[in-house]
This record gives sequence, C-alpha cells and structure tokens, in this order.
Amino acid sequence: MRVTGRDGRGTAHQFLRRHLGKVLVGTALALTGTALMAAVTLPVGAGAADATVTGARTGASGASGPSAPGPDPGPPPPGVVEAAGPQGARGRGRDPLTDDELRRARELALPRARRGAAADVTGRPGPEPLTTDLAEPAPSEVRLADPPRRALVSFYDYADDSYVTRTVNLTTSTVESTDTQHGVQPPPDRAEAVEAARLLIAAPLGSGLRQDYREATGRDLTGPDALVVTGFVYRGRAEGAAPGALGECGKHRCVRLFTKVRNGPWIDTRRFVIDLSARTVARLA
Repeated sequence: MRVTGRDGRGTAHQFLRRHLGKVLVGTALALTGTALMAAVTLPVGAGAADATVTGARTGASGASGPSAPGPDPGPPPPGVVEAAGPQGARGRGRDPLTDDELRRARELALPRARRGAAADVTGRPGPEPLTTDLAEPAPSEVRLADPPRRALVSFYDYADDSYVTRTVNLTTSTVESTDTQHGVQPPPDRAEAVEAARLLIAAPLGSGLRQDYREATGRDLTGPDALVVTGFVYRGRAEGAAPGALGECGKHRCVRLFTKVRNGPWIDTRRFVIDLSARTVARLA
C-alpha cells in the first residue's frame, strides 16, 4: 500500500526492504544495519486524517448514517495578506527579541576571534552559534516599568569541545556573564546536521546511502543539498555501548541523522554516527 499526503508527504504502516535497512515510515522507524528507502514522505505533525490512502477511506466521522447535503457555500473569499507591523530596534518587557536585538546580542557574545582561538563546525575561525533567547529579568527588576533587556546566547566551540552560554545586557551593550561547560551536548543546529551529512556522503561507510539515492533518483549523490537532514545528538557511553571510535562521543560533538531525499523517500542512516569534532564516521553494531 502506498500513502501520500496532500503536499506529497504522508504516513504509512508498511515497511519495504532496501540496501540500508527499513524505511522510516511516519513515526515508525525500524533499526537495521544499513540505510533503506521507500517512496513515502511525511510532513511534521502529519497524521492519518491528513492522508489520502489508495483503496481505503480516511477521516470517517463515526456518524451513523448519511447526512443531507447542505447549501453550496460558494467559493471562499480571496485571502488577504497583511503587512507586518513596524518592528522597533528594541523590545520592552517580555516582548520577543527584535531582529536588531538578535543581531546585537550575537555580535556582543561572539566577538571576532583570533585565528585558532575558536572554531565552528567547518573549522573556520569563531564558534558555532546555536541559540539566542530572551533572558528572565533579575528578581529585583521584575517590578520595574522598563527592566533591562538581556539575551542568552549559546554556541559550541570546536576548538576545545566546549558549550558556552553568555548573558548579554542589551540595555548596556555588555556581556554580564559567561558559562563554559565540557561534556554537555545540546541539540545540533542545521549547519551541524548539513556538515554531518557531507562527511557521511564522502565516507566509505556512505556507499549504501549513495547507492540508495541513485536508485531513488537516477542521479549521483554529490552533496548534502540534495537531502533533507535532521541531526540529533549521540552521547556515546551515556547511551550504552560505544565501540571503538565512538568512545569519545559525549566529550566530542557526535550526531546521528534522519535523512530524506528532497521530494522523495526517506533513507535510514540512523546506524551511522558522525563525530564532528574528529570529522570521522562510524557505525553502530
């Protein structure tokens, strides 16, 4: 049975075998030693009620009998897109950070680093930026009419495998505090997932991924732009056995991937672990 959603993505409960394992179908993701694909795609949050199922009905209401058709409501009115309101350079109170505040917070927290002092996921100077969030006011500031605006800026420094969070006071344009931790692995950002896919595609262990992509599309897989990838952290021994090259994961920045051909099938690559710190690829037993 094939299931396809309204936008070309859907859910299903069947498994097809391929070179790299079992297809990731909807929320059912089966483990195998290699990756595999199937012509089923899913949007985030899609459910059975969204799907068009060949040879079956969906979305039944459970009513006991046919209903009389109602009057034809006619075509819907044309949609109206309203322009976003003007955004100030500075928010107030618990307003979300404005674009200007986000930019200033990152500039203050991530100053231009001297060569070799910090590195991002690709090895370029400067740490890998992760998140920028509005900070809570201090207890003594809660009742102020216009409390200082602060941002929490986090990043990962590949030069020494450290997770750093800085508190930036946007009112005074100063960095108030810095917290540096090792062995802490927050979720990877998109740039890290893309770089992990690049390393996997180029590695000998990526041969099955490359072969499945060619079977799905008729083309060679030459880079991560042809895929939709989502990364999730692998913490090594904290998750159980971490054989051989995976022993440093947790201290190193290691990720696994959900991988999908753009506008095509899923390919199961979850058995592979990409060590972004060491830039190596290993496979779980």
